[in-house]
Amino acid sequence: MLTENDMPPLQMLVVFESSARHLSFTAAARELGTTQPAISQQIKALEAFLNTQLFRRVYRGVELTDDGHLLLKTTQASLSELQKTLRFIRKKTKTPRINVATDFAFAAYWLMPRLPEFRKQHPEIEIRLHTAQNNVDVGLQDIDLAIVFSDGIHKGFVSEKLFEEDVFPVCSPKLLEEYGPFHQLTDISNAPLLKLHAESDEKWMIWERLFEQHNKLWSPSQSVMEFDNYTLVLQAAIAGQGVALGWGSLVDDMLDKQLLVSFPMFRKRSSNGYFTVIPNSRMDDTVVTIFKDWIHQQHQQH
Repeated sequence: MLTENDMPPLQMLVVFESSARHLSFTAAARELGTTQPAISQQIKALEAFLNTQLFRRVYRGVELTDDGHLLLKTTQASLSELQKTLRFIRKKTKTPRINVATDFAFAAYWLMPRLPEFRKQHPEIEIRLHTAQNNVDVGLQDIDLAIVFSDGIHKGFVSEKLFEEDVFPVCSPKLLEEYGPFHQLTDISNAPLLKLHAESDEKWMIWERLFEQHNKLWSPSQSVMEFDNYTLVLQAAIAGQGVALGWGSLVDDMLDKQLLVSFPMFRKRSSNGYFTVIPNSRMDDTVVTIFKDWIHQQHQQH
């Protein structure tokens, strides 16, 4: 490990390299924006540090000693490598980047199909996507923007509603043929049901609450299959394993492709929904603003 006794200050080597390249203290002073006496003082200090003479003073200038030639070759190579590394790091850190956090379902069914369009519009912006199995912790370090399902109340953050909670039953056409038609909500409870496990503090609509809000008794006639992430719920629904709750905007593509059919007459809306959530400290970040505005424009267009 290098210590102060092993290396002179970097500025001394910069002064030496310029002086040796020009073979002139005056020219080095002009290049480095200082004075000739200051250059001379730095060279004397470097020679004292190395306990050797680097320049011979000659008529109208200086010339390098053997030690001076040796040090110039090494110094120029080292400073060149250092300059390349610094240039690389500076260019790397200047690359616009945004860290986005959301849950698996939103990432898979809403965000990912649209991201190619953003990348086409903003190829200079690097996106780092962080996903969670359930709801996202908006307070995670280095997260610039989160897209979360919530009531929109996040202290210390600025939240903006992307779309409200719009929930309705969905199932595969095959299951509908077997157990349908579903004229009443209670008819659905005669079919196998698929359920998303929700913690007590989570805001997701669940079957029990949907039945309650329709003034119907929650009494499924078959066992309920429960999952801990929404992606699996929808995969099971598409496979014909049961009726699931579909969230508007997340299942639109599957409905368009007729992988699922919906029952909008049993839908329920609430003030909950997906929100873009940004830390106060990131609100003035241009890249964050660009991405946030694009997210909301995408929803308005579909």
